[in-house]
Amino acid sequence: MDESNLHPDPIVQFRTWFDEAVGAGVREPDAMTVATVGAARLPAARTVSLRGFDERGFAFYTNYRSPKARDVDENPRAAVVFHWREVERQVRATGTVARLSREESLAYWRNRPLGSRISALVSPQSEVVATRAELEAAYEEAAARYGDDPPLPEFWGGFVVTPVEVEFWEGRPNRLHDRIRYRRVDDDWVRERLAP
Repeated sequence: MDESNLHPDPIVQFRTWFDEAVGAGVREPDAMTVATVGAARLPAARTVSLRGFDERGFAFYTNYRSPKARDVDENPRAAVVFHWREVERQVRATGTVARLSREESLAYWRNRPLGSRISALVSPQSEVVATRAELEAAYEEAAARYGDDPPLPEFWGGFVVTPVEVEFWEGRPNRLHDRIRYRRVDDDWVRERLAP
């Protein structure tokens, strides 16, 4: 990996690598680990699905009452990681987090599979539930009530992680891996090579 071959904009470069991961048959190239830190100052990480990226950054959707959403409300910063083992590549980014507009969340919601929409309506994400049967009963009740048009709940929507740093990592022999970091400086991106 040579700096001169990389696009000056890390989001454009990410698109190139993402498309190459898809083309290489990487399983779940959209799997994105999101790390947050809330009021308790304990880091928490979980894997979510990348549901879009543009000049603003990396988007995902969730229950706004979930632990990750509460963390972001308390500390609007996060780190994300994409690990594409099959092609020996990884992308890490850190930055600020903001909610997507209600309109963007609604547009995404309407394209989700019906079952996923119903599950999002009835699941008190990450809360203790008595039994699986309780969840299944709530699902069946909501499916009967809403049919094929469940409404977007107020407690569900999207976030975008806007990076201030993005690192591209590529595996190399003898553990002399390539690492190129982009850092936001004012309105520009500075690229730097990091030691493995």
